[in-house]
Amino acid sequence: MSTQQSLAEQRGEHILAVFDTAFGELLAADPAAFRVKFRKMAASAFAFYRGTACLFYADAERERAGGPYLDERTSRVWIHGDLHAENFGTYMDANGRLIFNVNDFDEAYVGPFTWDLKRFAASVALIGYTKALSDEMIADLVRTYAAAYRERIHALATGAKDDEVPPFTLETAEGPLLDALRDARSLTRFGLLDSMTEIRDFERRFAGGGGSIELDAATRYKVLAAFDGYLETLPEASLTRPDSYRVKDVVGRRGIGIGSAGLPSYNILLEGNSDALENDVVIYMKQGQTPAVSRHITDEQVRSYFQHEGHRTVISQRALQAHADPWLGWTELDGAGQLVAEISPYAVDLDWSDIDDPAEIAAVVADLGRATATMHAAADDQSGHSLVPFSTERAIDAVIAADEDGFAELLVDFAHSYGARARADHQIFVDLFRNGRIPGL
Repeated sequence: MSTQQSLAEQRGEHILAVFDTAFGELLAADPAAFRVKFRKMAASAFAFYRGTACLFYADAERERAGGPYLDERTSRVWIHGDLHAENFGTYMDANGRLIFNVNDFDEAYVGPFTWDLKRFAASVALIGYTKALSDEMIADLVRTYAAAYRERIHALATGAKDDEVPPFTLETAEGPLLDALRDARSLTRFGLLDSMTEIRDFERRFAGGGGSIELDAATRYKVLAAFDGYLETLPEASLTRPDSYRVKDVVGRRGIGIGSAGLPSYNILLEGNSDALENDVVIYMKQGQTPAVSRHITDEQVRSYFQHEGHRTVISQRALQAHADPWLGWTELDGAGQLVAEISPYAVDLDWSDIDDPAEIAAVVADLGRATATMHAAADDQSGHSLVPFSTERAIDAVIAADEDGFAELLVDFAHSYGARARADHQIFVDLFRNGRIPGL
């Protein structure tokens, strides 16, 4: 066996061990869902990277005890946990504004801020590679991201006013970000309801098929009891009309996405803000998952802060996202923490498939750098949580200021090295999967 084959074999064993820790219990409970998840991950190196935050953090753990730009404060800020180039999109905030920003907070936690930046930088390398960009062009994109992040963090740390650092809205966004917001604006609540429900006996109910699972009476009772617990976790100002909470129907669903394979979930149909049938609201309740990054953070104060994974996800999202979904809350079902949120009619993900011009890619990457900085700055002493009792933007600004020149190059070097690592890992994974080497499948 050649040295290269031997290294690939060793890496394959490492990947299997990490997968067993991250997915073992869920995979054993629902192998079919994981076959779907892994086939999606096999499609490309980027899809593989999206589905393997667990592997990324296993590799990143060596930086836990320190590293460039990490001190006592910048090592424990609210982080997204799975920040890559496709985890951005639109949402309707609690003030009724359409916002383009970071989305999907299932992996959010408290840890080193550089882990978010590195995970994003490597995703840029992978997207750049699929678009046949040269290594130097990829390096320039990562530098663009780093410079935009640095500029926005500094502005926020030095007291920039809201109109100097506005969120990305229909008035302020440009290019593909504005396209996503316009697409979101063209969507309607009625369109969402029409795709999931039907009207029977003058009342709206979930339609059959489409992955929905009818519940037996005992399960339905448990879900409704969990729903009552969820209502207690909503902010007082969340909703003012008591009838908004009236449950019309409940169905089960089985998660088969790259991130939610094997996790049971439920859709709940609510009355909404009026008696009109087109204002009904669909929320989902799904089991919170252990975030990959949490396995590599040993800080007991962080670990003990959260009641369960549903609570962690909600608290993290509220910290990282200004004016979060007013339906966002948590509960417990069968002893497991649950996340509850609206299935929004106005959610549109950033679509990279038609972003091919290098100048346009650079403009988008710069905007995502600004969005990342805004997210990190939102989650600090002003967010009402004692876990991060300091100004994150000032702490991050100070450590970058101590070595301005090295900041972008740290991310460039990582993007190249880990992008290559992910491409090689993807090939190893495909060989393991297609040759029946993944236990339990």
